[in-house]
Amino acid sequence: MYLMKDKPKVYNIVYGETNISFSLIQSQRKTLEISVLPDMSVEVKAPVKAQLDEIKKRVYKRGYWILKRQQEFETYLPSQPVRKYISGETHRYLGKQYRLKILKGTEPQVKLIRGFLQVYVPDKKDSKLIKELLEDWFSEHAKSILKNRFDECRKKIKFKLPKQPELVLRNMKTRWGSCTKDGRIILNPKLIHASTSCIDYVIIHELCHLIEHNHSKKFYELISKAIPNWRERQKKLNQILV
Repeated sequence: MYLMKDKPKVYNIVYGETNISFSLIQSQRKTLEISVLPDMSVEVKAPVKAQLDEIKKRVYKRGYWILKRQQEFETYLPSQPVRKYISGETHRYLGKQYRLKILKGTEPQVKLIRGFLQVYVPDKKDSKLIKELLEDWFSEHAKSILKNRFDECRKKIKFKLPKQPELVLRNMKTRWGSCTKDGRIILNPKLIHASTSCIDYVIIHELCHLIEHNHSKKFYELISKAIPNWRERQKKLNQILV
């Protein structure tokens, strides 16, 4: 049980160039626990008798781990719903919802017509083939659209990049995007389900990491100049179920 009915108090520590805020909940427990939540907030649960200075020291010691977890959550891909691949089921494409319409046809194909994703298959109950056709369709559109957004974002940013980044598309289970030390920007093809504004957020986020590799104060200043409403886009992106 909590000591007070009030909201947990929020404290700060400085780790390197980064300010880490954390909410503190003290209760009748024996150990101290530090958690980084999907919204990137830091929560500390500590024993009643734990002193604030000692708690801050423990948070500081876990500073690298905290920043690492926050970095993972910044382009976090939520768990995805189970699909049945039947008529009436909805799928996202560039941020909009489209209903599946499974139709019988001798030539397997997918068409986007009048708000419907129409899938033509010889057997309308062949969910395996329907899934393969849809995944191929989304994958092909991702190749061209993400490449186009990548080129547009490079033109729009006001800062100079240390090198010309290479774009790589790669399926990732828990990330929308990442940046490698050798300057490659990796994007998850599943971004094709997000709106262009969210796609641009992920791309610019990773481009900023070419200059500031950690989530330092300078990194957030950089991305805030490029996308003033980046937090709004991030929240919207990380709520998408594709």
